[in-house]
Amino acid sequence: MPKFHIIKTLQLETLLIYYFSVINFYEREENDMITFIIGLVILFGGAALYGKFCEKVFGPDDRKTPAYTKQDGVDYVPMREWKNSLINLLNIAGTGPILGPIQGILFGPIAFITIPIGNIIGGAMHDYFSGMICLRDGGSQMPETIRRYSNKGVYGVYQVFCSLLLLLVGAVFIYTPGDIAATQVFGFDGSATSISTWVIYGVIFVYYLIATVFPIDKIIGRIYPVFGAILLFSALGVFIGLFVKGYPLVELWGNWSWTLPDGGVLSYSDYFNANHFIPIFFITVACGILSGFHSTQTAIISRTMKSEKQGRMTFYNMMVLEGFIAMVWAAGAMGVYNLGLQAADASLATATIGVVCKNILGPVGGVIALLGVIVLPITSGDTALRSLRLAIAESFHIDQTSKAKRMGLAAVIFVLVAVILVFAKMNANGFNILWRYFAWSNQTLSLFAFLAISVWMFENGKAKFAWMPLIPGAWYAFVTITYIANAKIGFNIPWTGAYIIGVCAAAVYVGVIIWYANKRRALKKKM
Repeated sequence: MPKFHIIKTLQLETLLIYYFSVINFYEREENDMITFIIGLVILFGGAALYGKFCEKVFGPDDRKTPAYTKQDGVDYVPMREWKNSLINLLNIAGTGPILGPIQGILFGPIAFITIPIGNIIGGAMHDYFSGMICLRDGGSQMPETIRRYSNKGVYGVYQVFCSLLLLLVGAVFIYTPGDIAATQVFGFDGSATSISTWVIYGVIFVYYLIATVFPIDKIIGRIYPVFGAILLFSALGVFIGLFVKGYPLVELWGNWSWTLPDGGVLSYSDYFNANHFIPIFFITVACGILSGFHSTQTAIISRTMKSEKQGRMTFYNMMVLEGFIAMVWAAGAMGVYNLGLQAADASLATATIGVVCKNILGPVGGVIALLGVIVLPITSGDTALRSLRLAIAESFHIDQTSKAKRMGLAAVIFVLVAVILVFAKMNANGFNILWRYFAWSNQTLSLFAFLAISVWMFENGKAKFAWMPLIPGAWYAFVTITYIANAKIGFNIPWTGAYIIGVCAAAVYVGVIIWYANKRRALKKKM
């Protein structure tokens, strides 16, 4: 990938989005992609406005960044804005913005509106402030940020919770790209008894180990631009193909159904009514709307940024691009469902990826697009394990400039990941259990970040803007608590009781944060 400024890439992408959207609107006899286009306008237009507002509230300045003040040649390394932005995008965008929307679009076209709104006021705001606070606090990892802006009890819970999530991320992001590569690219059966499956897992495993241990500019900083080029081809190729091939979608104001080629009817409204849109949709579609995992990744890039003023592009806009990826795959999935090319079944999400890629881009282009899909989880899994290493090292004061100590700590982490991976693959329902816990814990982790952002605002003279983290924080407190209260993997409480518990939990969450933040602010004034 040429070393041009990533802003130019975004400008080109925006122009392509506008061009194909306009062409589709005026040339198609049936404008059945209007809701999708409106969603894109909300995403990019809203991001331009709210992203600028977030930047104004934080107030980046010209102070020296940790990349210079703590430069060590391993984790604290100054890198260019376009490279930091691309690395962050690849760090945060795993299989979540693909598999999640493919399953979530079964709830109907409302997904084309909820994804962009949630992204700009929730996910992108979460990523921006998480990254910028870590940057201003000396490039601290998110656990240290949580410790600084909460108490020992909250910090202890977060440490355990975050470590478990990152282990799950590492396992999930070996499992999913490995299976996609095995079944969709190489044509293997992907079974637990197939040697080829474990060979592919092993290759990904070795790459993760190398990327986790070696200096960030030696491996990640060099290989990610190549991965980024593949990713952009994949996302833009599928996006353009949606319009060129005229994929049929369902409008928000329509009847939410589609007549299939065989005469059957695909009803999104039935799925919507039967599956409790709130909270299930917001657990299913994590990345693309909001992901607590992202706060662990933005902290990594906070150590390589040359200027605070690069934060909006590096953090906020990259989450917006992830939202775009989610929108594209949601539309692609709905298109192949409506064309009868793939059964509308959430359990077939992985197979749907291959159908979308090959139908839109042909055999060769489809394989390249699949490589982009494989790249996404791999480039999130490696930095997830890297951030886990850094967080543990920071907590236990383990020197990471020593290669031997980095290897020793990484070895312990990878043994645990291997155990989780073997369990998930060798058990019939193992991956489903793994994915459900991963999805729920991913959203729950964001509550800790919103807490830290809120307290930071109170302590830094920005209390009047605390509604920015508290609104999405309250929503996801309601969503995650309601879900785990009802879910079979949780407490199995009937929906009425689960909703009541969720509402109460959200109210307590906001109330405790405001009380605690005011208490902290008062103590700080006395000092």
